[in-house]
Formats: sequence, structure tokens, C-alpha cells
Amino acid sequence: MAQYKGRHRISKRTKLTTGAIGLVIAVGVVVLNASAGDPAPASADGADKSLFVDITTVTPNVKTPQPQRRASKGTFTVDCGRNENGHFNPDNFIAQPGVRNGAQHLHDYVGNLSTNADSNNRSLARAGTTCRNGDKSTYFWPVLRINDESGEEAPAENPPAEEQKAKRKQAQAADQQAKAAPRVDCPDVASQLPEEIPEPVQAKVETELGNLDGQLDAAEQKVQGGEDPAAVLEPLKEERAAAIDRMANAIDAEADKPQNLDELAPCAVKDQNNAGVANGDENSDNAQAEGTEQEAQQPQPEENDNNELEGNEGEIQRPETVDLTFRGSPVGKVTAMPRFLRILYGDAKVGTNGPKNARDSWTCSGFEDRVLMNKYPICPEGSKVMRLHDFPSCWDGRNIDSANHRDHIVFPDQNGRCARGFRAVPQLRITLTYDVPRAVQLAGQYAVDSFPEEEHNPLSDHDDFANVMSQRIMWRLVNCVNRGKTCQE
Repeated sequence: MAQYKGRHRISKRTKLTTGAIGLVIAVGVVVLNASAGDPAPASADGADKSLFVDITTVTPNVKTPQPQRRASKGTFTVDCGRNENGHFNPDNFIAQPGVRNGAQHLHDYVGNLSTNADSNNRSLARAGTTCRNGDKSTYFWPVLRINDESGEEAPAENPPAEEQKAKRKQAQAADQQAKAAPRVDCPDVASQLPEEIPEPVQAKVETELGNLDGQLDAAEQKVQGGEDPAAVLEPLKEERAAAIDRMANAIDAEADKPQNLDELAPCAVKDQNNAGVANGDENSDNAQAEGTEQEAQQPQPEENDNNELEGNEGEIQRPETVDLTFRGSPVGKVTAMPRFLRILYGDAKVGTNGPKNARDSWTCSGFEDRVLMNKYPICPEGSKVMRLHDFPSCWDGRNIDSANHRDHIVFPDQNGRCARGFRAVPQLRITLTYDVPRAVQLAGQYAVDSFPEEEHNPLSDHDDFANVMSQRIMWRLVNCVNRGKTCQE
């Protein structure tokens, strides 16, 4: 069954209001449905107009924890563009791994160029990126659309449907091949280092983490080239042990020597028959297997030039700006995120799951002191629609994923403190700014893509992140944040 619809259509609202005057059309779909006696939801063509509110009528509600003496006050911003290359798909390899069209709404991607339903650690690590500094992490959120009900064809910014389809098939084939291929699996070292490293050895630590990255890449190439994994792993262990030892000794010259780092030297090969090392990714592996079983049950969308899906129609609005900034903790230093850490923001199925994981997301530029959860903002002239996504930042210290994709990394309390057993990692804030015409805002004609049953509820806004930074880039990030710098890469 086709999941996409083109722009040339007669919408549900248009059918209901045939012969009515324009003023009635503007009143909103709820009134129309009530008068017509039609109980069907109006989500197929946009959000309910009652979901919009003038931001100037909202009382300031943002409370920021007071920074403590040891607060990590730096910021690290990475430039990954605005999805100029049109990387969209209705997949979610974190929440619905292996299930194409598992999201049933379109995601906007920056960073990793390969992200789709079949993505796994190896395919992400091998892919290219839109990030200027080489960060291969994947950042993605549901698209924002304008649906003006005109029925006119909007100018398409995206590649033609056939081109999209060919690229997606190529990416899926590559990812399926990567899934079956063996991967050298090594423990993460950067996330196990002390929070504070003395200034004189910062450069040495960064150099050795870079050496660990290079050693892993070289070993991967050998295994992929057909060399016996056993013959690759033993010399790799020795190389890693030497780099880790140099790092530990350098720290020891200026502060307490970190303990048990030598245990991180051994690696293993991970493939369909071998589990690799205990790297905290067991839950993500189980989810991948479950996702493959579910895939055949999910209707597959047809490609079209507007990237429209059933219930998610209209012209995609590319963000005017995409700001990806990592921040510190108001109460202390942060530790490095482990590579391949998965983090969710918000809840795409809030109607089913309840509001527990929903977050305040919506505001206008110049009004960041007031953020909305269950309303879309109407901004004054000169102000832009914004989505602010502050990710959880308290990590359990071991797992890169969990069964519900949330228990391994949670939010700090209202004072910025992590619960016992959790440690602070850099907090990602994604800020999306849109140039939505004010007339469109007043008419209630913009909305976020959602699962059909969520009916474009602004409460369902969400965001996803998987850390695929090299250990060296992650170390620069942590070093910048902990030392109170403002860094941009």
C-alpha cells in the first residue's frame, strides 16, 4: 500500500469545506469536523489550529541551574550543515532498527551520510559525513512542513523520486553487507579517563587517543582484507597497550595515575557468530535482530519528489540554521561519551506512552526564556520559529544503549546533578530555526511530521543522536567544555 501522496490532491479539509467561504476554512478543522459530524482526525493535512499560541502571551518559564564552583562552562559547536544534500527517510535505526519506514514520518539528517534503518556501528563508522571536522555522528529529527491547502505544486528542493530510490537502495545494500562483515570491536578508552587531566599532558593524551583511532582503523582494514583475525588482534593488543601505557604514565607525572586502563587493550572480532567485547551494546544488538523480524510487516512507502507520506503532507521546511552545541554540567566536570552511544530526546509516541518523556521544545527567537511543550508558537514580526532540544546527559558509565533506549542515559535533576551511579557527559543541544511566514503561523499551517496517530501533536517532537566521533574529536570536545572555552569546528 502506498504511503506517500503527491501535492496534487483534494485534502480532507478541502472535501469538508467544499462550497464554504474562505473565512470558514481559516477557522480550523476542529470546528468543521464538529459541524459536519465527522469524528475522523484531521491530521492527514496538518495540525489543529487550537495547537497554536502567540508566544508573547506565554509567561517566561525557563529555569537554568545556578553554576557551582566546579562547573564546566565551555561549549563545543560542530558545523554539520542544514541537510543541503537532502538526506531524508522515514526510518529510525535506534528505536526501530532494521525496519524500513519504521518511523512512518520523515526524518531530516545531518552528519553521517549513511544513516537509515539498516545502520549499525560498523556502517556508521565507515560512512562519510557532512560535518566539517570529520565528526561521523548522526543527528536527526522529524521534518517541519507547511501545508497551505492550495493544492499547488511546491518547488522541490529534493532530488527526483527515482534518484532518491536508487540512492536508498544502494545505501541499504551497503549497510546489509556491513552487518554481515566482521568488525574489530575495542573497548572505549576516552570515556574511562579521569574527568580532569592536567594541562601539561593534554596534548599527549589527545595524541595517544588519535593513535588508538588509527590502530583500530588499520586492524579493520586487515580483517576486511581477509587476514586471519587472530593474527590481527594480538599485535593490535600490544599496540593499544603501549599507547595506553604512554598515556597513563604521562598523567602519572602530573597527577594520580589512572587505574585499570591496561584492561582496555584487548579487542575482539564481532560478527554474526561472535559477540565482540563487552562494550555495553548488547541491547542494541538484540534490537537489531528484533527489527529484522518486524521489517516484513511494515508497509513500504513509494518515493515521490516531495517526500510526502500518508498523514504527513506539505512542503518540507529546511531549517534556516542548525546549531549543534555540546555544553558542560553546572555542578562539575564532564567525562567523554563512549563511541556509538545512542541518545533519544522526547517521545515520538507520546499519545501512546504518555507525557513522561515529552520535552519542552517550541519557542521563537528572542523568546528563549519561554518554551512550549504542547503548542506551536506564533512569533511576532522579525522573530523565527525555533525548536530547542536539550538531550539527557547523565550516563550509567557502561552501556551505549538499553532495552528502552533511555535507561542508560537520563536527565540530571533540576539542580543539574546526576543520580548516584551516573556520570555527567557533555549535553547536546540542537537548535533548529525556521523562517516560517507569519501568515502561515497565524493560519496554523505548519506542523511537525509525526506517527499518524499522533496527529502532528507538538508534544510528539523528538530528536535522535548517535555518537560516532573519533576518540580524538571527543577528547577535544571534553577538554574544551571542562576548561571553559568556546570552541567551533
